[in-house]
Amino acid sequence: MSDWRVRAVRASKRPFSRPVAPSGGAAPLPAPEHSMDPRPDQPAEQVSLERSVVDAAVYRDGHRVQSSANLADVYRELPGKPGTMAWIGLYRPAEAQLLEAAERFNLHELAVEDAIVAHQRPKLERYGDTLFVVLRAARYLDDVEEVDFGEIHLFVGPDFVLTVRHSQAPDLSAVRRRLESDPELLALGPEAVLYAVLDAVVDGYAPVIAGLQHDIDEIETEVFGGDPQVSRRIYELSREVIEFQRATRPLLEIMKSLEAGFGKYGTDEELQRYLRDVADHATYAAERVDGFRQMLQNILTVNATLVSQRQNEEMKQLAEAGHAQNDEIKKISSWAAILFAPTLIGTVYGMNFDEMPELHWAFGYPFAIALMALVCTSLYLIFKRRDWL
Repeated sequence: MSDWRVRAVRASKRPFSRPVAPSGGAAPLPAPEHSMDPRPDQPAEQVSLERSVVDAAVYRDGHRVQSSANLADVYRELPGKPGTMAWIGLYRPAEAQLLEAAERFNLHELAVEDAIVAHQRPKLERYGDTLFVVLRAARYLDDVEEVDFGEIHLFVGPDFVLTVRHSQAPDLSAVRRRLESDPELLALGPEAVLYAVLDAVVDGYAPVIAGLQHDIDEIETEVFGGDPQVSRRIYELSREVIEFQRATRPLLEIMKSLEAGFGKYGTDEELQRYLRDVADHATYAAERVDGFRQMLQNILTVNATLVSQRQNEEMKQLAEAGHAQNDEIKKISSWAAILFAPTLIGTVYGMNFDEMPELHWAFGYPFAIALMALVCTSLYLIFKRRDWL
């Protein structure tokens, strides 16, 4: 095995997530666009490989001339036939299948390694006369109000297109049907397929943008409504927007690179217009996502300010309540002190002793009453002056 094959095999050991079905098991493979059931007499290994072939067809002058689940049949149809192009769509292909395609189409080892490992950022790289493009698709899930991201790798050569998907989205069957219904566009060759896939991915961003805009509107309402759980939702939505930004922002560089090669690689003028239209839509999507991120930052700041204001208001109310309680305690303490004085005097004069001053004095009782009144009046005036009463 060659060195680059060894590196690709080692890279493939890294795991990547599989979509999960509602029951908790692995999601089923998407149905092929055209029936490609393997023959009963095929080896088990070949049957396993062909299950990852979503569709494999040969086109001549924009018309499908051959379909086969056996990729060897597709390879044999290509060499030396002008106006002929193969379009092979793979879904989570086996490593051996990608390595075989790499040998057939002379794909660069680094691009093949990226396609095996997956989890790549959107990019465009040119290896000789072959383009390697990585795109991140997105779709908005209304039931859970989340954004689901997919990944697709495209190898675009002079007479072939190889698409490798590692997630259910995007569904390229609609793209293939669209191109097959427009033979003139499909006859423009592999670049037309690249355009159609780019267009499908970018058009798929529109529902996501609408869903995120709706979520942001809801969050604004919750922020000013004082919902205590809104901070968590802002954080989760911010993460989705950042991930979406990572999918859309590199598209602008991809489109610029394609546009820069229009003249050098003789891109058809009509196809140039189509690609520029995709670039415009990608720019709009990237700008909207940038705006969403800024809006969420502002919302987070406003929410923090409102939370601080509510906390300050609560602290003020607690302080006022504490102040009021202190006033009540002062009043109660003052009246308790005032009432304690006559009680003390009365208690002293109520003791049962024969030898006590003023006990047999004729003015003893009026003196005790006057003393009580004097002490209570003095305490009242003192507490009143200190605003305790």
